[in-house]
Amino acid sequence: MVDWDFAVSLASRIAGDGPDTTSAEAAAVVAELREGAARSTGLVRDFTGLVAPEDTAPVLVVDRAGWVQANADGFARILEPIIEKLAARKGVPQGLSSAIGSRVTGAEIGFLLGFLGSKVLGQFDPFHDPAGRLLLVAPNVVHVQREISADPHDFRLWVCLHEETHRVQFTANPWLRGHLTDLMQSMADAIEPRAFLEEGPRKIGEIIRGDTSIVEILSSPEQREVLDRVTGVMSLLEGHADVVMDGVGPSVIPSVESIRASFNQRRGGVGTLDRILRRLLGLDAKMAQYREGAVFVRHVVDKVGMTEFNTVWSGPDTLPSRAEILDPDAWIARVL
Repeated sequence: MVDWDFAVSLASRIAGDGPDTTSAEAAAVVAELREGAARSTGLVRDFTGLVAPEDTAPVLVVDRAGWVQANADGFARILEPIIEKLAARKGVPQGLSSAIGSRVTGAEIGFLLGFLGSKVLGQFDPFHDPAGRLLLVAPNVVHVQREISADPHDFRLWVCLHEETHRVQFTANPWLRGHLTDLMQSMADAIEPRAFLEEGPRKIGEIIRGDTSIVEILSSPEQREVLDRVTGVMSLLEGHADVVMDGVGPSVIPSVESIRASFNQRRGGVGTLDRILRRLLGLDAKMAQYREGAVFVRHVVDKVGMTEFNTVWSGPDTLPSRAEILDPDAWIARVL
């Protein structure tokens, strides 16, 4: 149902190669990102108290095409149960119909990956066996650093701090990977594809205005319940990483305040088309996750300290719900 090879080929063309660099400059960036990730492990541990085992979840510095391929592989794993369910419900198309359908879905996924592949600085992939992997996208780091006129060395370490925090979150708490996998399966079990056909055309205006996203339109009531749980988890992870960046930053990154200010401005999108695409794909909601999650983490840490906050990593039952992300005191009352 998905032509993954076509998706990767299209996405790689859309993403492009990135900024021009000399071979020496590219090699230096790759080396510094690897060094920054390794250095960040201890910085994250000292600030958060989370201890990640050694030699788990490798760090890979990749180009845009490498990021596209890695995420296509990840999408294939995540979508497999959904595709199987759709195939069982609709029957598996044959011949020309099958080829055209798989090409169309491949194009849709290829466009998504191509758009994101030119923007993502780094990403922890928790679904890669056996314990996940961290991807740092070198050309995008260079592109954004130049775009916001940041100090190259400060910016690279700043990016590494955020992404390494995600690696530590998952490797210090290995149950988290299985929990997210279970949530993805629950989404698949509750899928109702007719919702998009019935609601999508009438809600295009809401999507463009940013009042909703394609993801929310696709969600049945059962899926929305699971989506709320996923949103709570992702808000925690992203907000926690932002707090670590800002907490550790001043001691090791002299220009951290300038970088944060410029980067926050850039997060809103750099042009009309970019902003529309972000709304369509629900990326504006992701930006809200950073903000709301960071407020949650700071409030709890300020009130009870980092050690008590780390109770959040005990298991699924201690994770905040979407409502608790917006009301940290409710989480404190329930869990602590």
